[in-house]
Order: sequence, then C-alpha cells, then structure tokens
Amino acid sequence: MILAIDQGTTATTCLVVDEELNVHGRGYAELPQHFPQPGWVEHDPHEIWRSVQQAMDGLSYDAIAITNQRETTLLWDRGTGEPLSNAIVWQDRRTADRCAELDADFIRKRTGLVPDPYFSATKLEWLLQRYEGDLAFGTVDSWLVWKLTDGAVHATDETNASRTMLCSLETLDWDDELLELFSIPREVLPEIRPSGADFGAGIRGIAGDQQAALFAAGGAAKATYGTGAFVLVETDRDAEPGVLRTAAARLPGEQPRRALEGAVFVTGAAVQWLRDGLSLIDDPRMAEELATQLPDNGGVYFVPALTGLGSPHWRPDARGLITGLTRGTTHAHLARAALEATAYQVRDVLETMAPIELLRADGGMTRNRWLMQFQADVLGVPVEKAREPEQTALGAALLALGERRASPAGELFEPRMSRDQADSLYSGWREALARTLSSSPHAAQR
Repeated sequence: MILAIDQGTTATTCLVVDEELNVHGRGYAELPQHFPQPGWVEHDPHEIWRSVQQAMDGLSYDAIAITNQRETTLLWDRGTGEPLSNAIVWQDRRTADRCAELDADFIRKRTGLVPDPYFSATKLEWLLQRYEGDLAFGTVDSWLVWKLTDGAVHATDETNASRTMLCSLETLDWDDELLELFSIPREVLPEIRPSGADFGAGIRGIAGDQQAALFAAGGAAKATYGTGAFVLVETDRDAEPGVLRTAAARLPGEQPRRALEGAVFVTGAAVQWLRDGLSLIDDPRMAEELATQLPDNGGVYFVPALTGLGSPHWRPDARGLITGLTRGTTHAHLARAALEATAYQVRDVLETMAPIELLRADGGMTRNRWLMQFQADVLGVPVEKAREPEQTALGAALLALGERRASPAGELFEPRMSRDQADSLYSGWREALARTLSSSPHAAQR
C-alpha cells in the first residue's frame, strides 16, 4: 500500500493505493491562502505540514510517495527546523521587476524556462536578502521530506529542481553561473535525486505535481485542471517560444527524460474568485449548472489574468479583463466565461506545441462535464478523462512502485461543435486577450 501525498496550492489530498492503483483510503485538508499585499501570495509552512498530517491521519500504508505544488519557495533554519517566513507561493508576483532585468535567452538556454516570478530563483533571492544564518531552501517536497525524516534528509527530485530556475536542464544539477547570478550559496540547496529514488523514512518517489500527472499519463499529452491548468507532453523536442522545457520524472537506472510544458496560472482559481471575491456563486460546482442554462456565451469573455499570464504569453504585468457586458449579462454568463477561458487558454498552449490526436485530462475540474465537452469542441480533438481525477497522486504512487505505465482511462469526450463555430468562439477570445495585453501597465514600454 502506497500513501500518495498530494500537497497542492489550496489543499492536501492523500490517497492510499495498491499495486493496481485501486484507492483504499482518502484524506483531505484545506490549506489557507495568505495575501499580505496585492500580487503577493503566501502559505504558512506550519499550516502546510499540518494539512499533510491531517490528510494522512488514520491511513495505513507501507511506503510514501510525494507530489507537490512546484516553485513555491520555503526557507528555514537548518539547526532548529523553524521557517524564517511564510512560503512564497508560485502565484506570487513580487519579483516581477527583478525578472524583467534578466537575460531571457541565457535563462532559457540553461534551464528551459523563462524569467518569470513564477519560478523559485528570484523568490529565494528575495528571501536571502532579508534573512541570514545556517539556512535551508526547498520547494514543498523538500520541506515535507525534512519533516518526515526529522531533519535527517534535505533533498529534492529532478522535476522540482528543474522548476527553480537554478538547475541546468542538461546536467540536472545546480548551475554555478545561475547561483552566482542570484547570489545563492550552494549550501542552502537540497541534494537532487531522480524522482523514483529512495528519500528515506519510507519515501520512495517524489515528483512535482504536473510531472507526476504526466508520468501517470504514460508521457502522452495531458492537461491537469486545478487552480491553474498545466499541459505537458514528454519529448526531447525543442520548445517554441512561450513553451517551457522541463525535466520529466524518471525511475532509477533510466536515462534523464524531458518534457514540454505550458503553464496556465488561473483556471479553477477564476471560479474560486467568482465565489470568494464576487460572491456570484456559492460553490464551484454551480459554475457548471449555470453554464448549461445558457444557449451561448452572449459575447462575454473573461481573461482571468488575476496573477498575470503564463504560457504562451509570459506577461506578469497583465491584468484580468471581462468584455462584452450588456444589460442582459447575468452571473451565469460570467460563470460560463470563466469555464470557457480555461478551454481557450489550453488551446493557446497547444497551438504552440505539435498537433495532438488526443488530450488526456485530469484534476479536480475534470468533474465538470460541461468543461470537458467544451474543451474537446474548442480543440477539435477527443479529450479522455482519467478514471481517477487525482492523477498527480497516482503518478507519485507509480514512481514509488517503480513502474512506468499509464493509469486507467475514463470517459471520452468527442468534439461535437463544427470547426467554424469553434474557431469563431476562439477568435472572440483572442480579441479579448489582445485587449488585455494592450491595456496592461507595462504595455506602452514594450
């Protein structure tokens, strides 16, 4: 029995699965978000650990696998194990100005990434300018390994390391020139191991959430729909502008593996904003009910650049925009526009990758059947929903089992909409997106 810990942005989920990936137990605990200033997003490291303890409470298992929100940056005292500050979450934008100063070509050549506050390097640089001592840095996986081993192991895996903007994608080791660029001493960094390595205390597999889901998809094109949406396909092919190259999970003895990735920052978070920010819905599930009530979108488009825009635009300065409002616009139109925006943004990413014949979908938002059908319609290719939405956890479990195979598939959504209709809707989205980009605070400087 494998305990798969999935420590995400808004909650921690734990699954206990057997060798056939049958689920024998579940645990869940929400994780509070902290927004101390506009553009800042933080987690309390103690609350992260508490959510893991709550989610795994009462579950019986033989080994542990970890998958986690990536890029989120923690710094703690190596002697006491006490965090020095809140964790800086991947959505945080506080280092946008610093990223604008960086050489994009150099960063991309070394890491496969683009200079963006999404990644860990500038977050860590910001923290190290404020704290000193015998320090340890980690993404969430490293923090959990530290806690689970009582401070005996300070390690990460290749997939999480590849998201820090400090790791060479060629060598899969910390890059000295990048460490010098960001004034980061090597001794604060964790040891990098393959995803399927032994990490101590019964931990037999670790991967960043999106690479774990890719592992569960057998390396085929997949999109995980959660707080954001992340599109990955395992390949050694070079990336087009706007798409990232990243490490893919590997088992011990395998050669290093790579993937292309598109990162959409706000999908499910847009629906949460309708609930928590505007009080337009009582529950995220209402979005599907409202969307099905409308014959069309009424010309309403929502560009949810609530934390800037990720792939393929990489505009941390972008701000959200709703267009097409009339006196006839209702909360149902806004709910539908938030769901449509998810599908449009995934198409934005896939249009910068090679054509695909099928998209594998997982994550909490795949429970929304209206969204899955609309995604197939907008893309013009079938969308295959994973049988178990928590593919990140199953991918981590497969790593712990030491097996490379795809997890079971579920419902298949075939395109129903004509290509002309789908392209017309997408054209409306592109117009709204162009307005967003042209009206962003730094647009005049570009």
